[in-house]
Amino acid sequence: MATLALMLRSYAPDAGYANRLVESFRRFNSEDLHLFCVVPTTDIPLFQHLGGADVTVMDDEQFAPYFVDEDVHGLRPGYINQELVKMAFWETGLADNYFCVDSEALFLRPFGFTDFMATNSVPYTVLVEDYELAVEPRYYREHWTTRQESIRRIHDEVGVEDAVLRTCHGHQVMSSRVLRSFKEDFLTPRSWTYADALRFQPLEFTWYNMWLQRSHVIPIHAREPLVKVFHHEGQHMEYLLRGIEHDDVARGYLALVVNSNFERTVAARGGTPASTDTDKPAGLAPYLSYTEVARLVGHKLTSSVKRVTRGL
Repeated sequence: MATLALMLRSYAPDAGYANRLVESFRRFNSEDLHLFCVVPTTDIPLFQHLGGADVTVMDDEQFAPYFVDEDVHGLRPGYINQELVKMAFWETGLADNYFCVDSEALFLRPFGFTDFMATNSVPYTVLVEDYELAVEPRYYREHWTTRQESIRRIHDEVGVEDAVLRTCHGHQVMSSRVLRSFKEDFLTPRSWTYADALRFQPLEFTWYNMWLQRSHVIPIHAREPLVKVFHHEGQHMEYLLRGIEHDDVARGYLALVVNSNFERTVAARGGTPASTDTDKPAGLAPYLSYTEVARLVGHKLTSSVKRVTRGL
């Protein structure tokens, strides 16, 4: 059993993203960490070429007994089942600790054991309050309030004493010791399954984080997110406008992720949304309509005329 591995849950629509992820994984995996890629059995042919000494492509049959076949909180079964795989992967016995990485991720710099592990056996735990997202009007309007309510419900159900809500959106280093305790000491006494927990609130990482903060099964070595996530196009546009490139992002993060809910739309318009390594016009073009471009040109001309006339 490996002390540390990476785990990717993917499926056919994300095969292209997985290709990009694995390419960056192999480029920057400086200490030969192993990546386990878990996909539906029917999708194996789309992913098997990724396999090698550093990547194992495996089907999800062993997790099937945990799967759901109905929507949960308005989320399709496939979405819930990928959460279940992340919660149950420890049961394979393949790794004591595993970093859950998304298909959309792109590694930006060399990484190794100590990026994920605080000691030889205890991982770092990503725990944040995320209040910078509450500041953003769009995120607050569309996600913040309902997400905070869900986090609070899990916090109260688990019985965390600290009133401050600390969790993460994803890309957590999951400890098998914590997950075993979660199953044996929290789920089983309630006659719950992983799916029952997600029916209560479908936030797999928050269940992990709150149980760890309640149980302290392992020491908590808290750190900030390892991956920069663009939750919506406005955040990506901000980086483009400020001229922040991959080398800049790599100073603070191992990887970046652009939310796939808008990435596919932008990519269809000819953009490269997973990248900040592009000039402003090329990066912003997919986001702007012709009307917006015309208005932008008009404002630019007006601004230039004002500067010229002030200089006369």
